[in-house]
Amino acid sequence: MELAFVNPSSATLFAANKALPSLVKHSSIKVLSVRCSSSSTAGAAAGVVERPWKTSDARLVLEDGSVWKAKSFGATGTQVGEVVFNTSLTGYQEILTDPSYAGQFVLMTNPHIGNTGVNLDDEESMQCFLAGLVIKSLSICTSNWRCTKTLEDYLTERNIMGIYDVDTRAITRRLRQDGSLIGVLSTEEVKSDEELLEMSRSWDIVGVDLISGVSCTEPYEWVDRTKPDWDFNNEGRGEVFHVVAYDFGIKHNILRRLASYGCKITVVPSNWPASEALKMNPDGVLFSNGPGDPSAVPYAVETVKNIVGKAPVFGICMGHQLLGQALGGKTFKMKFGHHGGNHPVRNIRANRVEISAQNHNYAVDPTSLPEGVEVTHVNLNDGSCAGLAFPALKVMSLQYHPEASPGPHDSDSGN
Repeated sequence: MELAFVNPSSATLFAANKALPSLVKHSSIKVLSVRCSSSSTAGAAAGVVERPWKTSDARLVLEDGSVWKAKSFGATGTQVGEVVFNTSLTGYQEILTDPSYAGQFVLMTNPHIGNTGVNLDDEESMQCFLAGLVIKSLSICTSNWRCTKTLEDYLTERNIMGIYDVDTRAITRRLRQDGSLIGVLSTEEVKSDEELLEMSRSWDIVGVDLISGVSCTEPYEWVDRTKPDWDFNNEGRGEVFHVVAYDFGIKHNILRRLASYGCKITVVPSNWPASEALKMNPDGVLFSNGPGDPSAVPYAVETVKNIVGKAPVFGICMGHQLLGQALGGKTFKMKFGHHGGNHPVRNIRANRVEISAQNHNYAVDPTSLPEGVEVTHVNLNDGSCAGLAFPALKVMSLQYHPEASPGPHDSDSGN
């Protein structure tokens, strides 16, 4: 191939395999031709020609029969999970370590991922629980003063599969139209598309207890607060309260925010008996966020029932759904759920709109709730219930994450 570079700089022309007769006539214009060729002699002698770029070596097979070729990074192998899309522009490390994503492939709608690398401060748990990460473009370099390693190295160390160079917009449209889909991600060439499709159609996330796999196993005290550089709401904290926090997949920043407001926190496992929690004489009980279907964990619903009315309670995400069931309401699986840091919610009591961080595939049906239960927040995208209160029993809950990690801090008002 022949490339022609034309001088002066005001006129730049790239021509491949073409002569430039009209331009060469002018003596003021100089033409420099460079010949580029690739020799495959060495590669041919060895029988292999190595390409200078990565080629597609992974497939995402969805239960609807579609096959999406991609390039892999992180761990290799074959993994099954539910595919959901997340609309956050930042915070991929918090998303990777959010236990609420257990059993799911997270597709990021923001195309460019990995440019800030990873660091030790943005972890929301001690490990990654999601099934895999799906992105459009993997950054080839990192640029952040807190970065300690690349996203690719991080996923490899934690045995999490990732793919890139896949049409994330097309997959997102499919999920919005058809709802969340089960998929299989594989780098194994020996597995046929038909085998992977059968795997996707024989696996289901509905009715599976995912909480027990992400919860702690023993009670512990949490003391870490939000670091001063990141504490955006550091007004007077007032009285110290003892909070017992049920770990259904709790995020570290929920605990940090409570500690920053002066709370003494005891974290207990998801199966901790209600009687033992009440023996701690807490000022309040928190039912945390967590993954999966609230109807798959009846033991957790019974625990909530046995505590409601005996201590003030607050629920977040999964905790909100469990409270809804414990109060006599019903929950249902949403079409594609809410995942992202940009969901508008109307705070009915305060008469204001808050931009919230959300991550859930299930919701409480407000029409099924008994008299006395008040809907305090409404998601403005689809009108779903985003918050509850039952003043007579000192109950309140939010469907979204008020600590917003990642996300805006609209809901962290200190009230």
